[in-house]
Amino acid sequence: MSQETLYSSPHLAGSVEETAHHIFRAALAAHLPVAVWRLPNTQALQVVVASEIQPTVPPLEGPQQGFAFCPFQVSEASPNVFLPADLYFSGKPGAQPEKGNQDLPPVFWQELEKQAQIRGQLEPWPCHPAGAPKTIPRDAFEQSATAAIKAMQAGCLEKVVLSRTKTLPLYDGFEVLQAFSQLEKLYPTAFVSLVAIPGLGTWLGATPELLVQIDRHQVFRTVALAGTQVSTNGLTPADAIWRQKEIEEQALVQRYIISCFKHIRLRDYVEMGPRTVAAGNLLHLRSEYSAAMEEVGFPHLGTQMLELLHPTSAVGGMPKKAALQMINDLEQHDRRYYSGYLGPIQLGQETNLFVNLRCVELGEGTVTAYGGAGMTADSNPAQEWVETEHKMQTVLRLFKASES
Repeated sequence: MSQETLYSSPHLAGSVEETAHHIFRAALAAHLPVAVWRLPNTQALQVVVASEIQPTVPPLEGPQQGFAFCPFQVSEASPNVFLPADLYFSGKPGAQPEKGNQDLPPVFWQELEKQAQIRGQLEPWPCHPAGAPKTIPRDAFEQSATAAIKAMQAGCLEKVVLSRTKTLPLYDGFEVLQAFSQLEKLYPTAFVSLVAIPGLGTWLGATPELLVQIDRHQVFRTVALAGTQVSTNGLTPADAIWRQKEIEEQALVQRYIISCFKHIRLRDYVEMGPRTVAAGNLLHLRSEYSAAMEEVGFPHLGTQMLELLHPTSAVGGMPKKAALQMINDLEQHDRRYYSGYLGPIQLGQETNLFVNLRCVELGEGTVTAYGGAGMTADSNPAQEWVETEHKMQTVLRLFKASES
């Protein structure tokens, strides 16, 4: 299949889901970086395929289009990644894949023809060269949590987010695109994504947390999302009662965002919340912030705020420098792309970046879940362990056969 005949090929005349899956499978077979996703409260599956990755995320306000995939902290093993939209599928009814500035290699078009004609076996997904992280046992996590809580009680810092990992063997017959489709159905209000990058790995997730959005009207948005409780026994957001610990945790994230506005001297913004929102089986406190970029005279507000916000206090802590140092001292694993950020840039005239939470990393026959808990001086180590377990189950519920 040539690039020119792609647009009129009868083999890509199926459903949006079939087209998106064909493109993803062809990219895997051609060993090209690929991302497929669905924005919150939408149905369109979108896909980007790149001929090669770039190490720098371009300005969020344009004109370059593509998909960003960035780690919690940049390292040689986990660099920033940007996938230029050398092929982009919007997922809109009747839409055809759009070719970008750089030609994809001929092998991709050959594989796309194969995938469109007959659904073959999915090629192996790329894995991180260092292999799967080891599971962090409960006693080790609670010891780290105890050390962090004592430091906060001594006044060394206000908040820190500690995370852990759980690695399981994949069950026989696991199919990654099927898992992606299941996540879509389970979490309609989340950003659901599947990202596969040769040499760096494959990640699947359903995150509730927006980091930076720039809509087609040049309105900037971000959110403060913190505090967690399980939605049990029919508990609705309207019925939720929050402990002082969660209220203070949310207030810290709010103050952090406002401090970023003050740093760049932005005064004209809108704040809404906090209010309780549902994210799958969990409830969180959420506050929203917005500003019309042209009206306030900040044409590059999205790019400026991304640099200041990441990593936010919702995934790191406060003060930022002290919290990151404690994370590096106490955590026994590399977070890689967990609690980093990901999402489309200037596609559909919008930029939508999300914090990479509620996610798993797929290895060679393994699945690794990552989960974190925000801790303050009032935290209880055992309760923080339980919170990470609930968060991991957001995606791990798809892998129940792995635990049997």
